Amino acid sequence: MERQSDAAAVPQRKAMGSPQNGDEGSNRGAVPGNLCQPLLSPCSSSGLQGVVDSEGRVDESRLRAYIFKQGGVLPGDRRLVWGFLFGMYPCSSTALERAALSEELGVRYQTMKRKWQRELPGAVRMRLNGTDEELIAAVKRFERSRLEAEESEAEESEEAREKKAFLKLQAQVLIDRVQLDIEELQEAVRIIDKDVPRTERDLDYFLGEGSANLLVLREVLITFAAFHPDVSYTQGMNELCSRFLEVLDSERDSYWCFSSYMEKIADDFKADGLRRKIELEVKLLQELDPELHAHLGREDLGSLTFCHRWLLLGFQREFEHSDALRLFEILSSNHLELNEIRDQERLRGGGEGRTELPPSVNPDFTFELFLCTAILLEHRATLLSCPSEVQLIQFTNSLQGKLDLNATLQKAEELFIKYCKKSVLDCFKNHCLPSKDREPFSFPLRSFFS
Repeated sequence: MERQSDAAAVPQRKAMGSPQNGDEGSNRGAVPGNLCQPLLSPCSSSGLQGVVDSEGRVDESRLRAYIFKQGGVLPGDRRLVWGFLFGMYPCSSTALERAALSEELGVRYQTMKRKWQRELPGAVRMRLNGTDEELIAAVKRFERSRLEAEESEAEESEEAREKKAFLKLQAQVLIDRVQLDIEELQEAVRIIDKDVPRTERDLDYFLGEGSANLLVLREVLITFAAFHPDVSYTQGMNELCSRFLEVLDSERDSYWCFSSYMEKIADDFKADGLRRKIELEVKLLQELDPELHAHLGREDLGSLTFCHRWLLLGFQREFEHSDALRLFEILSSNHLELNEIRDQERLRGGGEGRTELPPSVNPDFTFELFLCTAILLEHRATLLSCPSEVQLIQFTNSLQGKLDLNATLQKAEELFIKYCKKSVLDCFKNHCLPSKDREPFSFPLRSFFS
């Protein structure tokens, strides 16, 4: 992301298997005033012991390795883990520090929201087409919950109100420095109001009374667009943001985690950014399967435009919903990346010198690209027989919700290792490991899976 306001920044203070079965969450309702209290105590789950210390600090490298190697986290741990994984809370923070930061972030978010509501009052209410009766009823429930939240705030103790008044003053000073681009924001709101009613309407979280959560999603997206003008809003962000709202069940937490995530992937929502990612996928396919790459090129399908949605939304539609959430965690862990392995090898050498990847290795080949390639190779025969891009797109659309995540992850791991053996291992042995006393590169590579 090129630029964002300081107000929108969070304050600074074995092969994979399925996690155990658990409740994926129900229609809980992240109403506008429900800035849900986050899980602040050290994690008690046996699977995460050794990741969180007695005061609540998190070992980030162990957390990311755990997520990757275990194929995601238990649904009951997800809300706590995502706060760290997506940058809302510093891993070095204690439980007590997070309690204070949580309150500060809540006040700041509400102050940001009030600013765009004040400067663009026409956007406070969602534009409805008059035919979606469920959404019309949801708007009424949403407005009632907003009034209830205001009444609840008025009943707070004097001490709590004084503390919050100080936080509000701090937030107001910061937010007042931000100049909103009203014309740009109006256009963003117009698109958001078209996209939100179509967002994940088949999920329990957004069904029935849960449809009011669509209005919460709308406010998160508008606030993000208002305070991130270089990115604003683009179609597809609603689906990404809905994941955070469903899992975190908190308007505040969803905003801050989504904002932090978007800082890393914002370029993907720009034409040049996504084109570069597709070009990398084309190069990786050429490395791993020259025949399939050549065939798609001859049929004018080599641009892999049918992969756009996979990479933009993190394969959200290609797997069953609970598996898609697991995959989102795995990809966001950034554990199995070429740059990560290089850095680990540097640490193993005592941090001396520079352990750079050789020119033959492309560190921009991220694990999501290997996952994309795994899907392509799994359906290699079909791709070789597709005569046109229209049929190819029809075929890839038919895969929605039908792919096997564990099998795809295993294939992606195998492709990653194959690429390493082909392009990395020999180079590291020849150029980076002059001492016979040092263990070969294959050892740190294996350690990422064991």
